Amino acid sequence: MGSVGRVVELRRVDALPPYAFAEVERLKLDLRRSGEDVVDLGFGNPDVAPPRVAVEKLREAALLARNHRYSSSRGLPGLRAAVCELYRERLGVELDPEREVTMSLGAKEGLVHLLWVLLGPGDVALVPSPSYPIHLFAPGFAGAAVRRVPVGRGIDFAGGVEEAWSGSQPRPRVLVCSFPHNPTTAVADLELLQRLVDLCREREMVLVHDFAYADLGFDGYQPPSVLQADGAREVAVELYSLTKGFSLAGWRVAFVVGRAEIVAGLARLKSYLDYGSFQPLQIAATVALREAREQPAEAAAVYQSRRDILCEGLGRAGWHLERPSATMFVWAPIPTDEPAQPFALRLLREARVAVSPGSGFGPDGEGHIRFALVENEHRIRQATRSIRHLFR
Repeated sequence: MGSVGRVVELRRVDALPPYAFAEVERLKLDLRRSGEDVVDLGFGNPDVAPPRVAVEKLREAALLARNHRYSSSRGLPGLRAAVCELYRERLGVELDPEREVTMSLGAKEGLVHLLWVLLGPGDVALVPSPSYPIHLFAPGFAGAAVRRVPVGRGIDFAGGVEEAWSGSQPRPRVLVCSFPHNPTTAVADLELLQRLVDLCREREMVLVHDFAYADLGFDGYQPPSVLQADGAREVAVELYSLTKGFSLAGWRVAFVVGRAEIVAGLARLKSYLDYGSFQPLQIAATVALREAREQPAEAAAVYQSRRDILCEGLGRAGWHLERPSATMFVWAPIPTDEPAQPFALRLLREARVAVSPGSGFGPDGEGHIRFALVENEHRIRQATRSIRHLFR
């Protein structure tokens, strides 16, 4: 009996590096299988309960047979109108739901397919570093090259963009940025976003802003939208997600908004790729946007309290951290001379606390770890006590 003797070459997939957090994940699972209690502050998987009114609407809509048919990949008209209402009321940004908004199946899917529309082989994209992994790899899926731009507290990101553009041949076509930033928690004011918009207009780049943490500002800080900057509609598109603020992570409801020509291009591509999200999810997400407007502030308050408990507890261990102004993370310089991966594994083995090593976000993340604020306050106190014992 014959057999296939050749190894099949997998396009794109074979070029991906090993999962950066696999060793931590493997050890965490081994410990839990052996009965150990691990506080998992590694994967940024939101745990705040979703709006009850949205869950009830989901149940109600799912009982109707007509809602189980194909939907539209652009998103239901009412859902697109609802996200426009949110942008207008919260950010003062007017959007046309027919021309400037399309739905995506989460921000990651939207970003990948958006860059398929904007980039091809031989093109260059500027990407912040350290990088949320999909920011780094999405241009590569489109066949483009990446040039990293340093990002973090105290770093002039706009200056780095200008320097990277000047040093690139061919000239970059797309700037990817994300504020508030994962993993570094760096934030932007409107002045920085205006500088980025002006640079993109002058240098003929498209600005893609991942606004995933739009709703999670702390201590009175309200993250600005890039579309609040003058001239942004000429060059910018933004990804807004219901994952964090509305606590709908598994629903995969997000939007790409901004320059009409680019939104239309993405909608056209997606019309070949999918039939949109499950219609009851879209109906329930519309209700969340319109009837649970208090949810983002409540979620932000939960994460802010957890941030304070984590930073206070680590401070008592002598590990003093600057508190982030946004996101659901704390980006922590390692207090020893250990590299990020061995330090993260030691926290897991000896303190039973799982974190993400900064090196998993690229070489510029070395020397840091990332805590995700995804366990309750009691569990976070437990984690800080365990870490304090480790440092004695």
